[in-house]
Amino acid sequence: MVAFRLVIKKNALEFVNALPSKSQRIVREKCKTLANDPFPGDGDRELIQRKGHEDIYRLHISRSYTAFYKIYKDEKMVKILEITTIEQAHKIYGRF
Repeated sequence: MVAFRLVIKKNALEFVNALPSKSQRIVREKCKTLANDPFPGDGDRELIQRKGHEDIYRLHISRSYTAFYKIYKDEKMVKILEITTIEQAHKIYGRF
C-alpha cells in the first residue's frame, strides 16, 4: 500500500532522464520507496537540519546519487526537489 503520493520537479526528472538506462532504473526504484516510508530511519534517508529553515530530507542512492525532498504530511505527499550526483550534492547542501 502506498502511503504518500510522489511528485518530482521537472529539473530532477530531466536529470534522471539524462542518465544511462541502468542508472535511471536504480534511481527510479529507490525514489519509489519514498512513497511507502519517506521518513529517516535507515542509513539512506536523513533530515538535513538547519536552524530557521524548512525540513529538507536527503536520500542516498547507490553511493552515486542524492535526492533532496520535502514531506508534506497533511497532503500525504513527497516532493522530490532535486536529484544530483553525490559530489554535487555536497556542494549544494547549503542551498537547502
